[in-house]
Amino acid sequence: MTQSIFFPTRKFFLSVVVLLIAFQAQSQTLPGGLTPQQVNAHVIDPAELRGIISDGEEQERSMPYVFRPQLKFNALPKLNVNAFGQELHAKIKDQVTGYAMQLRKNGAPVYTLIWNWAKTPTDGGQGWKLDTRMHVASVSKYITAVAMVKLLDSKGISLDAKIINYLPAHWVKGPKINQISFRNLLTHTSGFSTGTSSSNYTFMKQNVANGVAGVGGSDYENMNFGLCRLLLAVINGNIPQNFNAGPLTDQVWDMVSINAYKNYCQTQIFNPAGVANASFVPLPAYKNALAYKFPHNGEKGWNSGDLSSMAGGAAWRLSVDDLLKVMDHVRRRNTILQAGRTQQALDAKLGIDIIKSTPAGNLYSKNGSWSSGGRSEKSVIFFMPEGMELVLLVNSKVSANDWSIRGIVQDLYIDNLVDPN
Repeated sequence: MTQSIFFPTRKFFLSVVVLLIAFQAQSQTLPGGLTPQQVNAHVIDPAELRGIISDGEEQERSMPYVFRPQLKFNALPKLNVNAFGQELHAKIKDQVTGYAMQLRKNGAPVYTLIWNWAKTPTDGGQGWKLDTRMHVASVSKYITAVAMVKLLDSKGISLDAKIINYLPAHWVKGPKINQISFRNLLTHTSGFSTGTSSSNYTFMKQNVANGVAGVGGSDYENMNFGLCRLLLAVINGNIPQNFNAGPLTDQVWDMVSINAYKNYCQTQIFNPAGVANASFVPLPAYKNALAYKFPHNGEKGWNSGDLSSMAGGAAWRLSVDDLLKVMDHVRRRNTILQAGRTQQALDAKLGIDIIKSTPAGNLYSKNGSWSSGGRSEKSVIFFMPEGMELVLLVNSKVSANDWSIRGIVQDLYIDNLVDPN
């Protein structure tokens, strides 16, 4: 009698591994209400986030600008709002696929600019509106900074406390990781220097294991703010620091930290400001901009997709109106941070790239840029003197030379200061 012999295939072995992982996960309660099926389906490094270019402030190109001769001011100058707005529109309207901008004073609109396509006729034709959402890229870092200041303050943890006490216990900590503070992360002075835009969980885990050469030098890294979502999840009690689920451990940590960060920002920042359903993906119920080349030449736009894996350093999809509401509440409404604490955070450059001194006072700004295949999403926020805030979103490069929208706004602001009388 002939007996058949079973030779297990690779597919069989993978099936057994999945079953063992699911069995192990079911033997303990996963944090955040996660199921083994959800965890098994989670991808830490999705393909759509590879090859992305996310510019830091040091990579911006300023448009050549000739300033008008400056008179000596007889008193603290103020912004000529109408001249500023008219010149901003003239400067960029023929250099972009579309944009939306609003300037508010003490939370009330004082100048609005809306121009051209959020989605070109090739993609169905949708004009920009103040409630059109777009991926705001690194402007997300300011949201993260506000979240971390609020959480740390509520727990009595100093900005100068070391992050090593809150990183996942199963991570290897390389040289000088024990010297990095929360302040270092929020000011890009942690010592991490990867030279890339990456910030997914595996990438951050490996770079923490590698350690840093030294702490204190400035280097713009998305992972500084990506790490904040993991730290937030531990400090906020969403996951025990020593949580371990065997082969599922990293997937669980990634999912819990993304969800914890998203929920904390929604409940503690967006809800108080009156912003509903902030997300990392385009929501069908909302107007959403696509990204284009400039000129777009009738080519289809780009949906930059699900950006959850970049949460912390990027990922939020918000509108001009959404951001201005948050900025108003953070700065003066005392619903998110106390006003004095907000000013301290701005002066400490927490989540802010540049503090520009002007005759009227300081400009505090944060930019964002997200590009693939020449198609770009550009954003910038400004906290200005006179109780003013500005948000500008652009869904393409500014000209073929990719000029800095921050530089344009900053130059025009300075050039349109006038005596108050």
